Amino acid sequence: FKMDTTPESYLDLFPLDAIVYLTPDSENVLEDIDPDKVYVLGGLVDESIHKQLTLRRAREQSLQTARLPIREYMVKAPNARNYHSETLAINQVFDVLSTYYETRSWPAALRAGVSSGKGYMLPDTAEQ
Repeated sequence: FKMDTTPESYLDLFPLDAIVYLTPDSENVLEDIDPDKVYVLGGLVDESIHKQLTLRRAREQSLQTARLPIREYMVKAPNARNYHSETLAINQVFDVLSTYYETRSWPAALRAGVSSGKGYMLPDTAEQ
C-alpha cells in the first residue's frame, strides 16, 4: 500500500462531508466502502479502552461516524472471562477494511482482522 504522511490535519485536507470517522461506539454500521469518502481510523495509543472518546471527538468535529459490522456478522464466543470487545487495534481495522475492499465479503474481512481474543467468532465457526 502506498501511504503519504503529512503534519496537516485531515480536517484541513478533505471536505467534512467526505470524512467518515470509524469508531466502535458509532450507531451507524459501515455497510460498504465508498471510494469518494475518506475513512479516519479513530485510535488511541493507550492500552486501556476509553468508551465514547473517539465518538465524542468525531461529533465535536461534525463528522459522519460508522463502526465495523462486527455485531451483524459475528457472534459472541463463549470464554472463561466472558470478555467481548468490538474495540480493535488500528492494524486490525486496516486489515478488515483492506480485506473487505479486496473481497467485498464482510465475513472474510472480519475473519482477517478480528482476533479470537476479542471474544467474537463467525457463526460458521461457532459450532466447532
